[in-house]
Amino acid sequence: MSESDRPSNEAGSLHDESVCARGGWFEEFTTRPSNPPLYQTTAFDLHGVEQLDAVTSAAEHGYIYTRDGNPNHSAFAADVAALEHAEAGAVCASGMGAVSAIFLSHLKTGDHVVAGRILYGRTSQQLGELQRRFGVEVTFCDANSPDALSSAVRQTTKLCLIESISNPLMEVVDLPAVVTAMGEVPVVVDNTFATPCLFRPIDHGAAIIFHSASKYLNGHGDVMLGVVAGNHHAVTRVRRITSLFGLNANPFECWLASRGLRTLPLRVRQASQNALAVATFLASHAAISRVYYPGLSSHASYEIAQRLLPDGAGGMVSFELKAGESGVRPLFRKLVETIPFSPTLADVRTTVSWPAGTSHKFMDPDERRAWGISDGLIRLSVGIDSVDDVITELDAALNQLP
Repeated sequence: MSESDRPSNEAGSLHDESVCARGGWFEEFTTRPSNPPLYQTTAFDLHGVEQLDAVTSAAEHGYIYTRDGNPNHSAFAADVAALEHAEAGAVCASGMGAVSAIFLSHLKTGDHVVAGRILYGRTSQQLGELQRRFGVEVTFCDANSPDALSSAVRQTTKLCLIESISNPLMEVVDLPAVVTAMGEVPVVVDNTFATPCLFRPIDHGAAIIFHSASKYLNGHGDVMLGVVAGNHHAVTRVRRITSLFGLNANPFECWLASRGLRTLPLRVRQASQNALAVATFLASHAAISRVYYPGLSSHASYEIAQRLLPDGAGGMVSFELKAGESGVRPLFRKLVETIPFSPTLADVRTTVSWPAGTSHKFMDPDERRAWGISDGLIRLSVGIDSVDDVITELDAALNQLP
């Protein structure tokens, strides 16, 4: 807004109601702030219909309505795209909003999707809804079986969906092999657990990536946000869907996520170091029957992780209790004051969760167990708190289990 556009009451020509309703502007707004401002606005004032036409046609850069776009949206999406070596990015209201926007912008009735057999539970649930309600066929495969992937491809296959590090068994997918097996089919990667600090799927042939930005990208447990990155064409399709279906993000959430992103490399590095130490400790504990962490040589994906994740295997660890499900509640009660039960992940603090009762609760129990997600599986999100404290607290709680 130019100086002449700002409401003025130097001569006392406006009533109090107008001064209040039109206020909030000050000439010092022209000085660039040291930190990005928050554009907490529903819409943007335009000089006239000519500017509306120019912005709508992309002849002029600008914004009209926050559901369609906002500077805080653009700033966060651009930073994530740069980190992921992508051409462009788009933000959504949540990680599920991001995957919804990808599906809605790339699939129609009769299309086919190949998906990794181990995915975040709600992603699997959404694929099931697409299949039951909208006639999109889905084939679940072992993502590290090139033969299974290639044999699943049909003429109607439009997408392949995998996770770079799977939730909750921490399987690392050999993405170059997946891309080769899928041929011309675009590969979509949920990169939430790895983050671009550890792995950049687009560098290995992926077409589109997405994150639950509520997790590591923001990293402080106070945001609900998703982000998609890829080439300009794919992201333009996603942006259209986010606006049309109301999947858009909130400017304040984007502003917070941009602030969290500034410390992402430091947080991911420390969480990875801590997680390796915790996983090593758990692997030798008498109350634990198995540990899932790709940084351990005992993990099925260890060799792939060594090749694709040279800077660390992330902050997520899962482990099986020898006591099975009967040990879950006692363990969480012992840890409640130190490592709390929280049905999310990637906060700066260490937390625990129970996949069978949270992230994968909505799967058929027999199917869930067949995929290796037992009722005694615990998922540990290792933070940047003192690893010595975390190990001490885990040891004390585990030692009190039957």
